[in-house]
Amino acid sequence: MARLTASMSGPAGPYDLPAAARELTVTSADGARLHVEVHGREQDPAVVLIHGWTCKIPFWAPVIRELTQTGHRVIAYDQRGHGRTPGAEPHAYSPAVLADDLCAVLDAALLPGERAVLGGHSMGAMTLVAAAGRPQLDERAAALMLCSTGARRLLSGARVLPFRSESARIRAHRFLVLSRLPLGPVSPVTKKALKYGTMGPDASAEQVTAVARIVHTCRPRIRGAWGAVLAKLDIAQNARALKAPTAVIVGTHDRLTPPALARELADALPHCTGLHELPRRGHMTPLESPEEVTGVLRDLVRDHLAGSAPAADSSTTAAKKEEIP
Repeated sequence: MARLTASMSGPAGPYDLPAAARELTVTSADGARLHVEVHGREQDPAVVLIHGWTCKIPFWAPVIRELTQTGHRVIAYDQRGHGRTPGAEPHAYSPAVLADDLCAVLDAALLPGERAVLGGHSMGAMTLVAAAGRPQLDERAAALMLCSTGARRLLSGARVLPFRSESARIRAHRFLVLSRLPLGPVSPVTKKALKYGTMGPDASAEQVTAVARIVHTCRPRIRGAWGAVLAKLDIAQNARALKAPTAVIVGTHDRLTPPALARELADALPHCTGLHELPRRGHMTPLESPEEVTGVLRDLVRDHLAGSAPAADSSTTAAKKEEIP
């Protein structure tokens, strides 16, 4: 049975995911099966969105809605263990696996020879950095957006627990990211904690609730397994191998990946189109400021992609569809 959509269950809110035009299952290099959704018209320029740690496709809901309403096709997928993509054994979590999964999605969801603008948030942006040098990324990416992210020293750079001692910060943040304790149901206490740790001071109650509902669905085992990858992440050298024009976005009040990490990343990029620091925004910038994030993506499409996508004939489009009942 098809899943219920917002339009079927009541009026859609700004943080409800619109119904997908189609869904498909993509098989990665090691046989893992990834849930992928395509939103918008097949003939429109493509934007690929990659969510972050503990999130899933609905995290992009306001961005997807805005992009599809302004003539863009959006391809989004659930990372391993997130949303509707099954988990895997702990050894199957690594930056290389993130890159493998992205490359599989690009091969399966884009038309032959088609290019796209690729945008990632947090671990999704790390996915793009991890894929630097892969032929699929070099050939498919017209431009990139790295949002609320870093490439190394995530535990010492974070300011969720702002101890002055670097060693104390590392120990405290390692405990947080490796924790497999269940979050339990969404409550005023967990929403307050999530707002402090992941959002800026101006985040609305509706935005905080949207984030909480998404993060609380991430299984503790998955959260801890990917947290172990983030705890030791060091892919800074990869940033220098990103060939595509790349925009960087960060909230000035981001405690998880503070602006210093974004500035370091921007400085390493061969072709940085701009560092966008969003005032009073936290780590969840696509939900806190969807207009600004969407605007950066649209500008990248306009400047680096518009008019370059091959026309889709009906036989090619049909061959690429693997519908989910």
